Amino acid sequence: MRLVLAVPGDLAAPTGGYAYARQLLAHLPAQGVAATHLALPGTFPDPGPDDLARTADALAQVPADTALLVDGLAYGALPPAVIRAASRPVTALVHHPLGYETGLPPERAAALAASERAALALAQRVIASSCFTARLLAAEFGVPRDRITVAEPGTPPAARVEPRPGPHVRLLAVGTVTPRKGYPVLVRALADLTDLDWSLTVAGSLDRAPACAATLRDLIAATGLADRVTLAGAVTPEALEQLYAEADLAVSASLFEGYGMALTEALARGLPLVATTGGAAAETVPPGAGRAVPPGDAAALATSLRDLIADAGRRATAAAASWEAGQRLPDWPATAAAVADALRTR
Repeated sequence: MRLVLAVPGDLAAPTGGYAYARQLLAHLPAQGVAATHLALPGTFPDPGPDDLARTADALAQVPADTALLVDGLAYGALPPAVIRAASRPVTALVHHPLGYETGLPPERAAALAASERAALALAQRVIASSCFTARLLAAEFGVPRDRITVAEPGTPPAARVEPRPGPHVRLLAVGTVTPRKGYPVLVRALADLTDLDWSLTVAGSLDRAPACAATLRDLIAATGLADRVTLAGAVTPEALEQLYAEADLAVSASLFEGYGMALTEALARGLPLVATTGGAAAETVPPGAGRAVPPGDAAALATSLRDLIADAGRRATAAAASWEAGQRLPDWPATAAAVADALRTR
């Protein structure tokens, strides 16, 4: 089977969605699917007329005997005419709906939701990266449940990070600095914990939303945490592995997740977690592996962080549960197998 995976922007970008696409391209051949990458304009989900014309032309040139899988960052913003111009069944890959991105003006969020609803109505199949997203697409976007396949991201096996007694506790937050990731909530929570011995490293691009990153830097300075919080920016896989190995506690203040790959990466290493219940994160992090708090609630986040920072025994108990859960996570070959099965379903 031949497949073209159409993805907008830079395929090497260090985000979960792009990592998912890269892993599909690497692992689908073992499932009997010869997959190639088609680069779409990087302006999605806000393409101009010229970008839409280029996209329509690129999709129409995909050979007739080749399946077409379009990443949701572009698919939900495609007008029906562009999808129909492909002249073939199209499968959409959805990590989370475009209109659910935090910080959008209400009218823009509504327009994206309407666009995505119309686009998904034309998809032969929809691949969702979590059960939560699948339910959301069925309930809010009208996608028939029997047209949705769930293919959770894979999590490669990793070396266990053994719990350390402290007293210094190193916190790690992984994810691009955007409004949806809730980093200001995390900083406000940590500002209430200056009596404890901790430091935080944020590993994630600072270039995706420069205004958000600038605001975060200002907040860190205003709360007096500049000597405790490091914004590392985008890091290499090797550097990220080292950060995981040095961490004592993983934390996520995300307001919404379509899955939460950084959370499962922490579980795979046996790191205790403090994470919000925003979106699919409530289901990604199992009970006992740490603490779950409502998204946007700095006080609740501070309380949960205090519980684990101040108590090495609680961290060790949570770490054991995290490691156990991490050993049950799917790997990338399983993800690719689920996608391949979906592509063969008519």
